[in-house]
Amino acid sequence: MAARPVQVSIDEELLRRLDADPDAQQRGRSAFVRTALRFYLEAKQRRELEAQLGRAYQGRADDLLGEVADMIADQPWPAN
Repeated sequence: MAARPVQVSIDEELLRRLDADPDAQQRGRSAFVRTALRFYLEAKQRRELEAQLGRAYQGRADDLLGEVADMIADQPWPAN
């Protein structure tokens, strides 16, 4: 996908830290910021999915345990 230039304002301290980072120096500011944005958006999506799962299964711990109890019982567990 073609990159589209955008203007982003960054405070002086954050810019100084970005410019001092070896990865940013090696890859360049734009590549570094693109990667950071991807990581942020993927982490945000993961948190949202986890929250949805939490809401879907809220108060159903006993139901879930019942669903997997036979599988847990059949597992070979190491002796202590």
